[in-house]
Amino acid sequence: MELKIQSIHFESTEKLELFIQKKVDKLEKFCDNVKKTEVSLKVLKPETAMNKQAGVRLLAMNTEMYAEKIADTFEEAIDACLEALVKQIEKAKAKVQAK
Repeated sequence: MELKIQSIHFESTEKLELFIQKKVDKLEKFCDNVKKTEVSLKVLKPETAMNKQAGVRLLAMNTEMYAEKIADTFEEAIDACLEALVKQIEKAKAKVQAK
């Protein structure tokens, strides 16, 4: 699986990138044919609460899935995005099995 992390208007830390890598790898438990994952991180209005935005685009099962969340920390935003993507994966699997 290919992983691309993009930090917009700031430099992400190695610790944050390792966290993202670990979390994204867990998606393979739910879907074994994940081709590509793109993560974009952005700081909205500095100096305010809830200003970390994370977007995760996932290419799997011949479809594209996307989730975007805003939280106090990037870790919280990534966790929320991945929860949403797991639901999308399960929904796509159910749709394929129904055919």
